[in-house]
Amino acid sequence: MIDRGPHSPADRSVGSTAALSRPESPRRAGWLRRTLLVSTIGLFAGAAALGMVQQPDRTQLPLSRQIQSVLPLTANQLSVSSDDSNAPFVSETRIRAGDTLASVLQRLEIDAPGLQRFLTQAPSARSIYKLYPGRSVQAATDNEGNLVWLRYIHTPGEADDGQVTTKMLLVTPSADSYTAREITDRTDLQTRVAVGTIRNSLFGATDTAGIPDSITQQMADVLGSKIDFLRDIRPGDQFRVVYEVRSHQGRYAGAGRLLAVEFINNGKAYNAVWFSPDGKSGNYYGFDGVSLRGAFLRTALKFSRISSTFGMRMHPIHKTWTGHKGVDYAAPSGTPIHTTADGTVEFAGWQNGYGNVVVVKHYGEYSTLYAHQSRIAPDIKVGTKVSQGQLIGYVGSTGWATGPHLHYEFRINDRPVDPLAADLPISRPLDPDEARKFQAATEPYKQQLALLTHLQQTLPESSTNVASR
Repeated sequence: MIDRGPHSPADRSVGSTAALSRPESPRRAGWLRRTLLVSTIGLFAGAAALGMVQQPDRTQLPLSRQIQSVLPLTANQLSVSSDDSNAPFVSETRIRAGDTLASVLQRLEIDAPGLQRFLTQAPSARSIYKLYPGRSVQAATDNEGNLVWLRYIHTPGEADDGQVTTKMLLVTPSADSYTAREITDRTDLQTRVAVGTIRNSLFGATDTAGIPDSITQQMADVLGSKIDFLRDIRPGDQFRVVYEVRSHQGRYAGAGRLLAVEFINNGKAYNAVWFSPDGKSGNYYGFDGVSLRGAFLRTALKFSRISSTFGMRMHPIHKTWTGHKGVDYAAPSGTPIHTTADGTVEFAGWQNGYGNVVVVKHYGEYSTLYAHQSRIAPDIKVGTKVSQGQLIGYVGSTGWATGPHLHYEFRINDRPVDPLAADLPISRPLDPDEARKFQAATEPYKQQLALLTHLQQTLPESSTNVASR
């Protein structure tokens, strides 16, 4: 029977090596060596059943555990086999708040003369000077209890030139001391699905479903031209998503790309799917093959609240009844502002009551204005080409403003119109050859979302916020 110890719940990392009960001493002969195979369910490659599991919760992994073997890394000495009677015994502990290097080594039961002094003094081991709570330290010992290697996984998931990697410090004994060097290991790409129902907020529902915040943000970005996530979300709305995550040795190492999403808002379905016509660059499309990226986003702030709508109002400073040419979004000073569509910067600087303002000219007769910024992004200048969602500045209260907010205008032929009511332009559909590729590439996602829809409709009401692999 596997002894989980007092730190329940057990390690829920996807595909992680099983936790084993700790022997009384690392030198004790005949150690118990067992492994637990954790199988995962394929993502509907065929007519597979859907297995419900929980997302890895990095805050509830065991503080320490012992494992028989680890997956191979770059260094040969890290590769061990369960059939090798001389394979090192690997212990692992997770760093707690307030930990010191001494307390970490003590939990690992490492008796290696001079190791602590080396780790605190050697410039090559400087990454272990800072112990981040939640990160893991592993140590391998032989049958005599001698240290084989020690490693500190200080960066479990980092984007590097299009790859997501795990970075760690590897320490090994040398002739009269120790050697430390940094190792970078690629992560494994996995696909996951999840469904959820809005109770109070989008982030609340996705948190309950175990969806990473970056995937939630992508959902809002991708469907921002269809749904106003500031005003339109309501209890009972549902979503189903297919997305990527990265893992390293079964441990969650960061989220990847949103692959497909369906969001039911007020009874109407909105969907998006990732498609790359050339296999290099890609974009999000509706299942009708129309690109979503070229459409205007409804708002320039990710999440905020509307403090003043388009139309006639009493001016808060001049105290006169006048027309308000845009929509005001209240947000803390410094909140990032993003352009709502591709275009070229037509104006960037100070302009009377607008304060710091950026005006972007889009294709055809469309332009947008972003006013009262605390500061404009350094690379935003007249003539700069900008892409939808690109950072252009930060919320402030410059010009005629009583508090920090964004004044956003949507203009057609230089005439302001209500951005919340206007029919926003859409992009062109795919050409016939691209459309054929699109149908072939996105059909699996349609099937996945259909199966998730069936799942969500048949689950009990209390179980509709769930994640699966």
